[in-house]
Amino acid sequence: MSQSLNQTEPDQYQMLRRLFAEHGQVYIVRYIYATLFMGVGAGATALSAYLLKPVLNHMIEAEGFATLRALSWTVFGLFAIRGLATWGYMVILARIGNDIVASIQTRLFDQLIHHELRFFQDRHSSEFMTRLALAAGGVRDTLQALVTSFGRDALTLIGLIIVMIAQDPMMALIALSMMPLTGFVLGRLIKRIRKHARLSFEGSSDILAILQETLLGMRIVKSFNLEPLMQQRMRGAIQSVKKSANRMASSMALSSPLSDILAGFVIGAVIFYGSWRVTIAHADPGSFFSFIAALLMAYDPAKRLTRLKLEIQNGLTGAKLIYEVLDHPAAERETKGRPALTITSGQITFDQVSFGYRPDETVLNQLNLTVAPNKTTALVGPSGGGKSTIISLLQRFYSPRAGHIFIDGQDIATVDLNSLRAQIAFVAQDVYLFRGTIGENIALGRAGATQDEIEAAAKKANAHEFITSFTHGYQTNVGEQGAQLSGGQRQRIAIARAILKNAPILLLDEPTAALDSESEREVQKALDELRQGRTTLVVAHRLQTIINSDLIFVIENGRALESGTHSELIDKEGTYKTFFATQFGALKSEVL
Repeated sequence: MSQSLNQTEPDQYQMLRRLFAEHGQVYIVRYIYATLFMGVGAGATALSAYLLKPVLNHMIEAEGFATLRALSWTVFGLFAIRGLATWGYMVILARIGNDIVASIQTRLFDQLIHHELRFFQDRHSSEFMTRLALAAGGVRDTLQALVTSFGRDALTLIGLIIVMIAQDPMMALIALSMMPLTGFVLGRLIKRIRKHARLSFEGSSDILAILQETLLGMRIVKSFNLEPLMQQRMRGAIQSVKKSANRMASSMALSSPLSDILAGFVIGAVIFYGSWRVTIAHADPGSFFSFIAALLMAYDPAKRLTRLKLEIQNGLTGAKLIYEVLDHPAAERETKGRPALTITSGQITFDQVSFGYRPDETVLNQLNLTVAPNKTTALVGPSGGGKSTIISLLQRFYSPRAGHIFIDGQDIATVDLNSLRAQIAFVAQDVYLFRGTIGENIALGRAGATQDEIEAAAKKANAHEFITSFTHGYQTNVGEQGAQLSGGQRQRIAIARAILKNAPILLLDEPTAALDSESEREVQKALDELRQGRTTLVVAHRLQTIINSDLIFVIENGRALESGTHSELIDKEGTYKTFFATQFGALKSEVL
């Protein structure tokens, strides 16, 4: 997803066109209103400068007081109008900007949630957090900079230039002659700022990653005395961001003295020429005074315009980070019109399925196996053999490299994805509980479930008793990722969630592997209840949990080497018996 830090000029203009096409057009009417307010303010500023000519001329006239009194009220009114216009366009642009950020964040999250798991496996979650929280503002900032530069600065500058030309064309030519040189000098700073802006975003992502890992792994951090290591990592990331930010700030700040030097030269030249015109050539002093005022008023908008490319560079960097995600095809975004999966018996068939997480690896190699309906089928074998991968492929977390997976004769690659997952209940070894209460986590199993249905599912999962022992019962907050609960309690909540879903196919990925003996017994009771009347596929390393399965497959090197019941596989004296003997050792004869 990462791209080169170097962005060519055509890329910038292409990005700007895209921003206007996707966002500028949506808010074009409101942008026009904001521009009208800016135009009013620009006109008031230019007219204020123009009125300084009669002010100065009438100051040396005895009968000019009445005119000056009227002009003073006029100037006051112009500045009041400019202030109200400024308030108007700032409010409009702020609301547009907030709408843009909200829209971008919504689109980004919608796109992320429809990517398959392969998209996330080589990326840290903090990268997406940075893009969602920080980079989304880049689109807003770019458009705001362009609109304000045109509507406020460009219009103000044009109005003041007209005033200068009207007062003295020759002095106007002297003043305007330096503007191209200023733009050229400032433009040379853009490449440096572009690079450091990207590095600053990446460094911010590293800071979030370290913070997230430290907070989630706090027990390990403290247990292994990793505080100094995590502090070192955080300080390194912070220093990296600070370094990039300082260099970017230095480059941005360099534009100010360059602008000031060139502007000082222009103003000095104008004063020198203008003073000659007034004192030697007897030109109108009011015109000279009005010209100087317009020139000084034009300095700030001219300076902002010459810095425009510098100002929008940060925004374009953020916009690129956003579009890198939005432009990446979301594999799980469904094509309309696919048929829904229809369950008749619940038979699952893997037909010559091959798969690898990376192009040069093979996890499943022409795998063939059948999971019988309304029975429990177990997958055993060494780690890395492909057992959990089978579970993932069945839910279409990934797509096979070759072969097909059928449920009741329907190729799951051709059916509606939501309908497929609606027919499957999944319980993993690492239970994930979402922020909220116990009841809310169980209720995720089926939208709209009543409290009675939630409690009924918890009772079947042997979870109701420990839940009601808490002061707040089902309203007990689970903490971050269920940290307030034990492993066995979290597992039974996950089982209650699966029971509430009431799906005909049940997938269990080592659901008791991380539990102690007592918790395992409670969870096993809940699993026995959950398996009733369902097609169950279970992955297990602890063989005692699957001894009573209807069918056991030994998965090794991506293939099903053996299959049968526990007794049949023991009698074969093959790979399964070796696994069994290795795991139970001296207890082998007792278990048999």
